[in-house]
Amino acid sequence: MDIDKSAESLKSMHVLLERTPPQNPGMDGPIRRSSRRIRERQNYEKKEILSPKCLTYSSEVTRTRVKRKRSVSEEDKKVQKRKAKSNKSHFNKTDEDSLKGHREGLSEYELKRLKTIRQNQAFLSSLNLCQISAALTPRPKQTQKKEKKVTEMLPVRKSLRLQNKDVLTPLTLEVTAAVNKEPEKQIEKPPGLIPLDPVNLDEHVGLPEDLLKIWNECPIKQKTETSDLKSYQKRLQEMSIDDSGVVKVVRDRICSAAFHPASSSLLMAAGNIWGQLGLLKMGAKWGDGGILLFEPHSKPISCMAFSSQPSNLITVSYDGSARSMDLEKAVFDELYRSAFGLKSFDFMSSDCSTLLIGDWSGDVAVVDRRTPGTSYESLHTMDPKTLRCIHVHPVQQQYFVVAENRSVHIYDLRSLKRRNSQVVCGLGSYSHSISSAYFSPVSGNRVVTTSMDNKIRVFNTSKMVGSAPLLKSITHYMHTGRWLTKLSAMWDPKQEDCFVIGNLDRCRKIQVYHESGCLLHTFQSEHLTTVCSITAFHPSRNALLGANSSGRLRVFSDQY
Repeated sequence: MDIDKSAESLKSMHVLLERTPPQNPGMDGPIRRSSRRIRERQNYEKKEILSPKCLTYSSEVTRTRVKRKRSVSEEDKKVQKRKAKSNKSHFNKTDEDSLKGHREGLSEYELKRLKTIRQNQAFLSSLNLCQISAALTPRPKQTQKKEKKVTEMLPVRKSLRLQNKDVLTPLTLEVTAAVNKEPEKQIEKPPGLIPLDPVNLDEHVGLPEDLLKIWNECPIKQKTETSDLKSYQKRLQEMSIDDSGVVKVVRDRICSAAFHPASSSLLMAAGNIWGQLGLLKMGAKWGDGGILLFEPHSKPISCMAFSSQPSNLITVSYDGSARSMDLEKAVFDELYRSAFGLKSFDFMSSDCSTLLIGDWSGDVAVVDRRTPGTSYESLHTMDPKTLRCIHVHPVQQQYFVVAENRSVHIYDLRSLKRRNSQVVCGLGSYSHSISSAYFSPVSGNRVVTTSMDNKIRVFNTSKMVGSAPLLKSITHYMHTGRWLTKLSAMWDPKQEDCFVIGNLDRCRKIQVYHESGCLLHTFQSEHLTTVCSITAFHPSRNALLGANSSGRLRVFSDQY
């Protein structure tokens, strides 16, 4: 009996152990053991929790699963397989075909949304938008290659200094072969006589008779006044200009100009940079508005002056020739020829038979017009560099003043040597080049100089000893540049102590100064619109001319 009771108690304990699950150390109280069926059901419910879906917009939805981070036991894997088999039985084949790419456990809304997406994609694909957009895209235009225009090759500008050419000489630029244009070549004038034929008249037309009468007219000698400045200022104020006083005589820049000494009419001469000589008579009807044009030289006419009886016009040029214009013989007679360009000259005698000519090389030649040929009587070197101006004393004609490179000296013709001649009187030293130097017209007791240091200087030359004292220095802008003739102060032949000079100010004007530096008068007009580098007073009449760089003469006079 006891044995049977003990066996039954052991059996009941085994049953209790099977029903009661092992307790966790962290749990309080006993937990009731569940059956295997209940545990499997719980696991199944846990598996029913759906993982997050990754919806796509393609027509076919790929099946993807999100891996669970927690570890899965072998029993759970077996339960999952049984669940998959049971779920397949709930769906028929028609549902799987209509809902391709569905995921397990999708709601009705999600299934409807996927269906709508598939329908939209099918509709868009039926529209063929890609093909339509490709057809509507504009094709790139085929650009035609433009033909290159052949541009004219212009001549290259070069430095005159590097070409060893003088600034005042006309520059002939070399033209490339592509242009097929050659620059105008200046024809050298033959030595000897040149016929006096105006180039602006027909061949069969001769010189006007009025010109011959004026040419041979004897000049009126007037006394030169030195003290009455008020009356002189009044005469200057009475001089004016109008439209008829602006005349184009030659083409391009005028380098020299002069009045004929005749008092009955205003006859003027002007020479330009091309060697042309123009004669102008105010109010005349012959020629082109009273203009006769000649070509005695091939290069710039640097200086000119009318001689007394017989009346001739003497011109010197950069082409190295000095010529005399003789209307009675109707020729340009050659007086002197040099290998260098001639810059300035003056008469050494009252009958104008002897000339003192200076060239660019610094030499001074004494030329006698009565001697046949084109040679000199004597030649003297003043400055080894250059010579810019030469002028003879009006009373003591053995003295002459020379504007050299950067100095002004007075020499005595009687003591000249071939080289290193002795200086009689010096007129200061200069920091820049000198443009001109002239004795006063009657007594020669004053010399006025113009320099590129922007100064006009007046010296007292009443005593030819040592260094001449400086009376006055006037500031006057002188930098004309390359395209204008340099300014020069010129004495008024009718007034011993007054001179005239052009001005570079924007308000164009011509100024008359007293030797003391006082500005006596300024010529201004609406007809004076350019810089007049060349200025000159008439020897007997109240008239003033101004020449510019375009070949025009502007004449101020008290009679119009």
